Amino acid sequence: MQVLKAPQAQVLTALQSVAGIVERRHTLPILANVLLRKHGEMIQLITSDLEIQIRTTAQLGGDDGDFSTTVGARKLIDILRTMPADQIVSLESSQNRLILKGGKSKFTLQTLPAEDFPLVQEAASFGPSFSVPQKVLKQLLSQVSFAMAVHDIRYYLNGILFVAEGKKLSLVATDGHRLAFTSATLDVEVPKQEVILPRKTVIELQRLLSDAGGENQPHIEMQFANNQAKFTFGGMEFVTKLVEGKFPDYNRVIPKDHRNQVTLGRAPLLAALQRTAILTSEKFKGVRLNFDANTLRVACNNAEQEEAVDELDIDYSGDPIEIGFNVTYLMDALGNMNQDMVSVALQDSNSSALVTIPENEQFKYVVMPMRI
Repeated sequence: MQVLKAPQAQVLTALQSVAGIVERRHTLPILANVLLRKHGEMIQLITSDLEIQIRTTAQLGGDDGDFSTTVGARKLIDILRTMPADQIVSLESSQNRLILKGGKSKFTLQTLPAEDFPLVQEAASFGPSFSVPQKVLKQLLSQVSFAMAVHDIRYYLNGILFVAEGKKLSLVATDGHRLAFTSATLDVEVPKQEVILPRKTVIELQRLLSDAGGENQPHIEMQFANNQAKFTFGGMEFVTKLVEGKFPDYNRVIPKDHRNQVTLGRAPLLAALQRTAILTSEKFKGVRLNFDANTLRVACNNAEQEEAVDELDIDYSGDPIEIGFNVTYLMDALGNMNQDMVSVALQDSNSSALVTIPENEQFKYVVMPMRI
C-alpha cells in the first residue's frame, strides 16, 4: 500500500513539525518513532516522549484506505533532507517495512507496530479555551524563558508559570536569582487558571510558533486541565503534562517603590556589559555598577588582577549607589528585548533591581544583587 506520495518539502515540513520532542535514545525504543495514521487522503503524524504529544494532520496523497505504523523519525528526516525540495517522494508499506522512494533512490526502513505506540491519555475535562496570536505568545515566551531554572531540585522552577485571569494572560519565570514577568491582553474573559509549563514544552512552542503578523495572523488556542495543557495551532495539536508544585508568589518579589530611577539606552548598556564581561572569571560572573550624578561606571576584576572599566553618560540624579550583579543575568534580559530604552529602578546596594521598559507596564525583570 502506498502510504503517501508528495513533494519532499511537504513531507519534510509535516515531519519536522512533530519531531522536535523525539529523543534519539529512549528507554522505550518506539518513542524514537513517529506514528503514521492514514485515513483516506489524510495522514496523521504523532510523536510523544510520554510527557508531551504532538499531532499534525496533512494531505500527502497515496492510496485510499486506512493504515497505521511507526517508523524512525530522525532517520526519515535525515534521508529526506538529502533530497531536492521538489522531488516527489513516496512511502510504501511491505511486510512490516516501509520503503521510501525518491528519484532513483530507495530506502527500506524498519517499522514497529502502531498499537504499541503509547499515546498520552488526554484529561477528561479542560477549562474554557482562549486564544492569542501566535506571534504574541512567541514574544511573551522569549521575554521570560531565559529566566527559567535548569535542572533545579525545586522542580516547579524548571518551567514557566501561565496565569490567565479576566482578560489578561501573564507569564512568569524565575530561577531564584532573577525573575521575569510579562503579560498580554486576551480577547475574552476567562476564569482564573494557573499552570506551570515544563521547560521542554516552552522550548518546543518557541520553535513551532509562527512570527507572522498582519490582519489574518495565525492564532493559538489554549486549554488547561489539572495536570495537562492543550495547544491547538497551525493544524497541530500539542498536549503536555504540567509541572506540579506551588510557584513562588511573584507579586511579593517585584519591588514597588524604589526611589532611584534611571532610563538609558539598552544597546549602549548591553555593549558595555559585554565588553566588561570578558574579564569576569569563569565561575564568578560579578560586575560592579556605580550610579553617580549623570554617570554609570561598569567595572569588574578577576583572579589575575585584571580589570575592566567602562563609563556611560546617563540622566541620573538619584543617590550614589554601588551595586554588584551577575553580568549574565543583566545581559540575558537586555539581549531578549528589542526596545531602544530601558529603565532601571534601585533602592540601595542590597536590594533587588527592577528593569522595565519605559511606557510599558507589561514587562518586569527583577534581579538580585551580588556581593563583590
